Amino acid sequence: MILGIETSCDETAAALVDAQGNVRASVVATQAELHTQYGGVVPEIASRRHLELIAPVVREALAAAGATLDDVRAVAVTQGPGLIGALLVGVAAAKALAWARRLPLIPVDHLLGHVASLYLQPTAAEPPFLCLLASGGHTMLIDVQEQSRHVLLGQTLDDAAGEAFDKGARLLGLGYPGGAAIDRLAREGDPLAYSFPVARVPGLDFSFSGLKTSLLYAVRDLPADELARRRADLAASYQRAIVRALVERLQVAAERTGAARVAIVGGVAANSELRAALPADALLAPLVLCTDNAAMIASAARFLPALAYPEYLSLDAYASA
Repeated sequence: MILGIETSCDETAAALVDAQGNVRASVVATQAELHTQYGGVVPEIASRRHLELIAPVVREALAAAGATLDDVRAVAVTQGPGLIGALLVGVAAAKALAWARRLPLIPVDHLLGHVASLYLQPTAAEPPFLCLLASGGHTMLIDVQEQSRHVLLGQTLDDAAGEAFDKGARLLGLGYPGGAAIDRLAREGDPLAYSFPVARVPGLDFSFSGLKTSLLYAVRDLPADELARRRADLAASYQRAIVRALVERLQVAAERTGAARVAIVGGVAANSELRAALPADALLAPLVLCTDNAAMIASAARFLPALAYPEYLSLDAYASA
């Protein structure tokens, strides 16, 4: 089995995945409640919490799999991108575990980990396909040709889709994480009540900053009592604009590349309206694997080269893609 470790943002996660892509155990300790009072993730607080959680989470994953470190053939860890302090906790823990057992270590790009969530059983997908990755930190279109061969087709020029959801939720006075809060409230509103813009940028890139500004103006211009009455309509219309931007770009990319199948991964892939707007044969990551987790990191590691001891002792994390 491969032991995967993920600490790129505010989830401390460990998982055990076998060579066939079966998830033997997946444990995720979220810090969402801890950061709610700040309206978003505070990097220093996240790093300190990872330090407290990493050992218990790994122990829990091993126990859930009915395994010990003797059953682990390699350790995989998110190397980046993400919050550098948070990443360093995971990288240090993975190095220590690998070094103690003289196991190989496999560094994994977090974004490719999201794509690899589609390779896990029981619904493992086979490339090629066109993948939309939409999360709190990234929004991009990827031509997935093989498990270890990808071509970036487009990405956001400013805010990521998940970031747009979080900032929109803050403007509407909703909780954190913003995506889930807007998704819930939008079910009570009229998505046609407001006409928010969908940016048209060159190529296959995305832009969400103008949409966020449009919501800011709409909220600012409403009296407090009117805002309270229209909050659900604003949430529904704002969500519809984000979903339109994602789906329309995905459709254009599919036409240009001739892709027979499309997929969506990342935290925003859990959005109910987005999932409903995709073709019936679209490849969808299971809801439990949309947000950050270590099973996807172990999944990606199956197709990546491993670093032998002691080569990985100099391994460092990186914050940006």
